[in-house]
Amino acid sequence: MSHAEITYPGRYVWFTEQGMLMDKRDKEQRLINELSNAIEHIIYEEEDQPTLVEGLKVFRRESPSEACPCLYEPGIVVVAQGAKQMLIDRHSHVYDQQQFLVNALDLPASTQVLSASHDRPCLGLSLRLDRSIITELIAHIGVPRDGLKAGTSVATGNLSNVLLEPLLRLLALTQEPSSIPHLAPLIIKEIHYRLLMSGVAPCLWQLASVGSASHRIGEAIGWLKLHYAERISVEQLATAVQMSASSLHHRFRQLTGISPLQYQKRLRINAARRLMINEHLDAATASYRVGYESPSQFSREYKHLFGAPPKQHLEGVRRPIT
Repeated sequence: MSHAEITYPGRYVWFTEQGMLMDKRDKEQRLINELSNAIEHIIYEEEDQPTLVEGLKVFRRESPSEACPCLYEPGIVVVAQGAKQMLIDRHSHVYDQQQFLVNALDLPASTQVLSASHDRPCLGLSLRLDRSIITELIAHIGVPRDGLKAGTSVATGNLSNVLLEPLLRLLALTQEPSSIPHLAPLIIKEIHYRLLMSGVAPCLWQLASVGSASHRIGEAIGWLKLHYAERISVEQLATAVQMSASSLHHRFRQLTGISPLQYQKRLRINAARRLMINEHLDAATASYRVGYESPSQFSREYKHLFGAPPKQHLEGVRRPIT
């Protein structure tokens, strides 16, 4: 042991811990900067752009925006520059260079860009989560010691080196297409593992635990996505996922912020929007295609969600959406 350690033990440890903390923060900032540069190298326009890695998208925004309704798929969203927020059931989830967002369900919400400019655009990526990978990992990891805590399907967590590093490696594979089939599955599995070992784990654990109420809500959402154009009742949906109608309604609203039938309505409206943009259908034809019996009702509900009737809201939109 050195003289400095004997004479000033507290001070020596303090400097060591502070130095380690500063090194960690410096490394995190370097990784975030690398992530930002890599995304800017891929995407030059204001859009969401899929990459060659299945489930991985990058995005760029050059100005703040109003809240825009959308459907979030299960995934992690990381902002390397700027800031965004997700709005659901009057709750705001802000994510930026320090916080990432994770969502464990297909969720109707609103997204808003909080910080962006032409010189310093909001840059980030999203990666779709795979429930089968989560289930497989849970089978090997075991039940967490603290148990599962019921709650929302959305959470924010602290960005750390152990998560940033595999995200950077996954993004780097977009420049090495021949390696994607061999390396991407391994890196994606590592990212899932890191999430299960982080502070956002509870919402992933409960939704992947077979037989739990949260898992059944996931099944209910999957059922609705297949049957959204049909006339259904909560009782019918509850029977399909082996829950009581009251339990389904309560738990569904707790996890998504809306009722099952409101969720079906969001699915219909977004499906009709895709048809109008991608297949150039008029509002009446698109509304019939997704299960509406009244085009006027569709227009009213579309305006309530997007703030303008379909034709006016979609003027100037040319890029296909998924």
